Amino acid sequence: MTTNANGATAKRPVRVWVDGCFDMMHYGHANALRQAKAMGDVLVVGVHSDAEIAKNKGPTVMKEQERYAAVAACKWADEVVPDAPYNTTVEILQKYNIDFCVHGDDITTMADGTDCYQAVKDAGLYRECKRTQGVSTTELVGRMLLMTRDHHKRRMSAGASSLSSFNSEDLGSFGAGGRSVSLRTGISHFLPTSKRIVQFSEGREPKDTDRVVYVDGTFDLFHVGHVEFLKRAKALGDFLVVGVHDDQTVNAIKGSNYPLMNLHERALSVLACRYVDEVIIGAPYSVTEDVLNKEYKMTIVAHGNTPTEPDLDGCDPYELPKQRGIYVEIENPNATITTQGIIDRIIENRVVFEERQRRKNAKAAVEAQKEAEEKMMKLSVGGESA
Repeated sequence: MTTNANGATAKRPVRVWVDGCFDMMHYGHANALRQAKAMGDVLVVGVHSDAEIAKNKGPTVMKEQERYAAVAACKWADEVVPDAPYNTTVEILQKYNIDFCVHGDDITTMADGTDCYQAVKDAGLYRECKRTQGVSTTELVGRMLLMTRDHHKRRMSAGASSLSSFNSEDLGSFGAGGRSVSLRTGISHFLPTSKRIVQFSEGREPKDTDRVVYVDGTFDLFHVGHVEFLKRAKALGDFLVVGVHDDQTVNAIKGSNYPLMNLHERALSVLACRYVDEVIIGAPYSVTEDVLNKEYKMTIVAHGNTPTEPDLDGCDPYELPKQRGIYVEIENPNATITTQGIIDRIIENRVVFEERQRRKNAKAAVEAQKEAEEKMMKLSVGGESA
């Protein structure tokens, strides 16, 4: 409890701690931060250094400065603590005036196999959130090592849901403009639901006086280069709408094995960025009349100052906003990484990352066996008590 300027007693904000590697920051990381933030008032995120991760887990894809910046751009992170210890201690929580620590419901261990959170668990300062199934840095690295198209082919496993089953009312709040939108993306590595998108969305509408800025793109393997671009785009106005192209469009324009992440995954990563107010899921590659006026009246259409691939019909995708004088070019940030750069890091260090994958899989198998044995032990004790 604290006393404010009027002499009244005010409740001290609850400070929550989450730590991790946050390598190739994805929507699973963002969802963990979202859940943790909901448990308190201020979310403090500790990010491990490259050296700490290499010692306990293996090499990172993203460098520590890139990871620090990626976490800081997540809209649920209030404070970022660089070089956080891999082993979470009571002392580190006390240093940052933390009330409790939050981690996913999976086991995380040190290099010697001990639980990273045992000390805070013993002190009663530990809470769990639900891990987001279907995505992990290990899984994304695996996709790049394989570099196949299976992650976005038009195949759906039995019983899997798709955003293409949403009706226009479901999508109205997400920038679909009350119209049916084809959102089929093929294989999903998680089951997309309207609830998850609502959780990631702000739900804020622009004011009548707001300047609405529109940008679009693939936003594959969402990284700090994307973050800086979106920050600069948001600075052009008051409300930022981001169009994310569907998988078939990206593959037709870029070819090869792109995108690495499907439409659902990419849209959630964009929604988690603090500079983004709204996302159009499955936006057309060319900026159309519907994009400019149907849901929001776009004041500015922005794009980076790099060459743009023409649409499949050979036309300039920004021809319409250019004709109307609302097209603005943004100086591309001098980012340390691009989507292709991330893939190149994996390919150039294939042997190192394949060994990392092998170690991770072996470690996961041991942890799963240990967890299964603990559950069996609890069931056995419970049966004896009965």
